[in-house]
Amino acid sequence: MPIPLSRRAVLAAIAAATGCQKSPNKTIGVVPKGANHIFWKTVHAGAIKAAREGGYEVEWKAPTLEVDSARQIEIVESMVNRKLAGIVLAPVDRKALVGVVERAGLAKIPVSIFDSAIDTKKILSYVATDNEEGGRLGARRIGELLKGKGKVAVIGFMPGSASTMERESGFEGEIKAKFPGIEIVGTQFGMASQAKSMSATENFLSAHPDLAGVFADNESSTVGAVQALKSRKARQVKLVGFDASDHLVADMREGWIDSLVVQNPFKMGYESTRAVCRHLAGDPVKPMIDSGVRIVLSGELDQPDVKELLFPDLKPWLGA
Repeated sequence: MPIPLSRRAVLAAIAAATGCQKSPNKTIGVVPKGANHIFWKTVHAGAIKAAREGGYEVEWKAPTLEVDSARQIEIVESMVNRKLAGIVLAPVDRKALVGVVERAGLAKIPVSIFDSAIDTKKILSYVATDNEEGGRLGARRIGELLKGKGKVAVIGFMPGSASTMERESGFEGEIKAKFPGIEIVGTQFGMASQAKSMSATENFLSAHPDLAGVFADNESSTVGAVQALKSRKARQVKLVGFDASDHLVADMREGWIDSLVVQNPFKMGYESTRAVCRHLAGDPVKPMIDSGVRIVLSGELDQPDVKELLFPDLKPWLGA
């Protein structure tokens, strides 16, 4: 039997008075540049830890390719349309993602940016490595290894990626300022492809038989660069890479990589997600958080603090 109109009105009033309405969204969307590398998996674990502490769940969604800003825009737009509680984003391109991030702001959805900057101030917080300092650390190590003289190549990520462009800027600036006897013969981009990074490194080796060093400013570029050195048996070329993985650490132990500039992706995921949780709870949030950077030499790999940084236990957050 249909409920009489008057009775429906009473029931609606009771529901409103007792708060029996649809609960607010308890999901925070986390959108990295990619999902395959251990770096992003570690970010994921940190995000889950922070979300659980704040009483939220994480919706983790990444583009298949780390250079696909169009797909990233689609993902964020979907999260805005579904009115998630907040969004945590590592923008592939600092300009391309501005529109959708500002749209989230207009929808009252807080956005925390991590890993790589974006060209808008309409964000909640920015959590990242000091990428210029990371580049300077790489430059100082190369300068020390080459005793201030020789030719060096840079294998970059992609044009438009703020984080890696800052690393390149820091590296080049430090070389010019501190090691004028070192010539940077050029920068080529691997575009998140190990194969393209390998090819770019091989091109430098062919064009400059006296190449003395390589700086690779992200994980895929470092993997490609070390593959090129192995294929040419070019142990004389000193490689300083960026980021870490099981394979890269193994290559360090075998002497193919001199050192790695490493970030703290767990802290990056944790602090950027925690910023959203704190904001939703009405607590103040720092607009800028430095997640840390250091260089690891092969002789330091077995130090407890280095082990914890390179191989954090992800099982409590991601499972087996």
